[in-house]
Amino acid sequence: MNSRERVLAAVNHQQTDRVPRNFWAEPAAWNRLFEFLKHQNKQQLLDYLDIDIRVLESVSPPEKEIGNGIFQNFWGERYVYRQTAWGLMREDLAGALAEAQTFEEIASFDFPNPESFDYSGFAAQLRQYEGRAILYGFADIWQRPSLVRGMSNMFIDMGIHSEWAHFLSRKFTDFYKKEYANAMEAANGKIDLFLLISDLGTQRGPMISKKMFAEFVAPYIKEMCDCIHSLGAKVLYHSCGNIRPFITGLIDAGVDILDPIQPVAEMQPEQLKAEYGGQLCFHGGIDMQRILPLDTPEEVRAESQRYQKILGQDGGYILAPAHLFQPDVPPENILAVYR
Repeated sequence: MNSRERVLAAVNHQQTDRVPRNFWAEPAAWNRLFEFLKHQNKQQLLDYLDIDIRVLESVSPPEKEIGNGIFQNFWGERYVYRQTAWGLMREDLAGALAEAQTFEEIASFDFPNPESFDYSGFAAQLRQYEGRAILYGFADIWQRPSLVRGMSNMFIDMGIHSEWAHFLSRKFTDFYKKEYANAMEAANGKIDLFLLISDLGTQRGPMISKKMFAEFVAPYIKEMCDCIHSLGAKVLYHSCGNIRPFITGLIDAGVDILDPIQPVAEMQPEQLKAEYGGQLCFHGGIDMQRILPLDTPEEVRAESQRYQKILGQDGGYILAPAHLFQPDVPPENILAVYR
């Protein structure tokens, strides 16, 4: 199998020659790893680790500094950059609509245009990634709207101003349906996986009730899944935390691959494979909070092998960390995941 065949077989619950692999890391983690490896070539590293998925990158509207070291992106998310030993890390703040007191203030915001993305680099990237599975995007229909509105405000809106919450999720959903269609056209149909994001869980359990999930989140996830499937691709859905109560709803909405299966509470691989192994492909799972930053390379390797054995049986698993690699993970442990 080549990489693309391997990934698509795993997503379709077919046994593969080996478990397919993905790699993603924060910029600061890349910096630390490159210092250890004595080079700065991403593709050389991904080839060395035999990573099966490559991320196709477009150019989005640039962020702007709005004062006091605060930056704002094209959606109105606001954040600062904190210095670490290995580079800058983003720390989110309440967004541009956090102070809005009326629906009119929200509706009058200068929302972005999906035609503002630049795909001119796709052709060169696709030539370089020949034979690999192609992943694209950063669509979100609930969490990022919550960052723009302010998380506590979004919770209040869902309780007493439901039309405000729906308005924001509708804006994001309509934007990304169009943007994903544009990206697929620019890629000449060569995108295999589209990323869909909305963090719904904490360490202990869901952030919202199943009723609110059904009203405010699931319908927009389904719209995005339907759109992605109509483009001929699969849905890689990301949510941190313990989201076990939502998994059936995510399957019903059309999610194909669940990431990052953070190993908290009821999110252990044995339970997930037994209950959902025939309906979902899993992606991730290697613990970012304890095992990767604190254990030895031998212990990391053993955990990686455990996940591959449990979740990779009869297909249905893509090896990856339970979130992007963070800069506190020793480079030796990152390499051990894939060895």
